[in-house]
Amino acid sequence: MKVVFMGTPDFAVPVLDRLVENNYNVELVVTQPDRPKGRKQQLTPPPVKIAAEKHGIPVFQPEKIKEEKEWKRVEEVNPDIIITAAFGQILPKEILDIPPLGCINVHASLLPKYRGGAPIHQAIIDGEEETGITIMYMVEKLDAGDIISQHSIPIEETDNTGTMHEKLSQLGAELLLETLPQIEEGSIVAIAQDEDEVTFAPNITKDKEIIHWDQPARSIFNQVRGLRPWPVAYTTFNGTRIKIWDSEEATEYKKHSEAPGTVLSITEDGIYVACSDQTILKLKEIQPSGKTRMNIKTFLQGAAREWTEGMRLGEGNEAR
Repeated sequence: MKVVFMGTPDFAVPVLDRLVENNYNVELVVTQPDRPKGRKQQLTPPPVKIAAEKHGIPVFQPEKIKEEKEWKRVEEVNPDIIITAAFGQILPKEILDIPPLGCINVHASLLPKYRGGAPIHQAIIDGEEETGITIMYMVEKLDAGDIISQHSIPIEETDNTGTMHEKLSQLGAELLLETLPQIEEGSIVAIAQDEDEVTFAPNITKDKEIIHWDQPARSIFNQVRGLRPWPVAYTTFNGTRIKIWDSEEATEYKKHSEAPGTVLSITEDGIYVACSDQTILKLKEIQPSGKTRMNIKTFLQGAAREWTEGMRLGEGNEAR
């Protein structure tokens, strides 16, 4: 089976690695161009490019795969199948029509739920108790192709986007290897997605990083872990940003009557903040602007005078 693989971030690397380890003939890897990264904006290759070069596979990095001069490079390989995993570009019909076994995608959700670029983030933010991997045929519409195979896994209370990213990338590689022989022998019976069940998970925008304290503690807890380790949820105090890396619901405390965002208690174990519905969120690990992330005990050693019970957190709020 002659394969063209398309992928870009860390999520796609285990998929590529397992294909090579299981002797699939990956003749070309297509990934995004190198991008500036970090404070110095140093040109950095995507993880899939690094993995492909390690395996000695030719790499192609088109800015826009839909342009004829770009997709012709894929056509020259004459692949039996095209496999994508978090590639980052929608494939044009000209590419979808190339391989006789079709173009398939490894998607990190249980489609038709969470079509789009941030399915892991959104599932956790929404408080889902499970997610999974879908292998699907690709069509010109985003993540709308027929489902070939699926496998679900639980989202544990201690999970965040980072831990689920790792679990799902490994699961995606495993499910793909289970599915490919069936595709090759023609025994797959694909299932159309139920359009009435479709939900979307667009890329995370800046506004989704802001904590709004007029939500229940459970919702903010899910937001914090859904945005960890990137891009990280944040609140504000006196006009400065404070990233919240870790939190938990403080169910052991009595309900409060304070305005959302009010600091109810400060201990070395955590900072307790009022949320809506009389719920309380305990902040366990934070990162003040311009500093490294730290636990609350370490943070209070340098900020004890500024942080007091009764102060307010949140966009536009000032300490009282």
